[in-house]
Amino acid sequence: MPDKGFGVQVPVRTRRKGFSMAQPRSDEGQLSEYIVNVPDYPQPGIIFKDITPLLANGDALRRSIASLAQSFQSSKTDRIAGIEARGFILGAAVAAEIGVGFIPLRKPGKSPRDVHSVRYQLEYGFDELQVHKDLIETDMNIGLIDDVLATGGTAVAAIDLIQKGGGIVTGFGCLLELGFLAGRSKIQSTYPGLPIHALVQQ
Repeated sequence: MPDKGFGVQVPVRTRRKGFSMAQPRSDEGQLSEYIVNVPDYPQPGIIFKDITPLLANGDALRRSIASLAQSFQSSKTDRIAGIEARGFILGAAVAAEIGVGFIPLRKPGKSPRDVHSVRYQLEYGFDELQVHKDLIETDMNIGLIDDVLATGGTAVAAIDLIQKGGGIVTGFGCLLELGFLAGRSKIQSTYPGLPIHALVQQ
């Protein structure tokens, strides 16, 4: 499922007019209220999950980074990797919070030196992730960060890529999980036992 901008598109059965805030739920409420639902964008029948209000709010961003960082502090983490592009925003901040380096996992054509590559299938067509070969060392413990967990295809490809470089993924963290798209199940069926930490579940 394609995404665009600082959010993710999800299908809805009914169309609603205007903007609305996602409804808070239990301890997720204070963060989820900053994720804005934009109906019928970029086309009718799509609801766009916009995370920019959360990124723009200093307190919400700080709490998000602290919570994601905490999920990796209980295990030995040598680096944090982030998936292009919004995973860079959160991943680099989490890496700084726990005092380790950051590894960008990039789309093709943006890495000038030798890379490891993984090509993976999307709902329509294929995509690819790359990482500079010298950024991952054998048996390096790496935490993986993205903004949204949707179908799980990109997350699994990112884990494959890190393992291809000899690294060990210690867990996956994200800001928002869209549970009805079953991304968590896809990750767990491919990598049983891998910890998954989502700050908000919708």
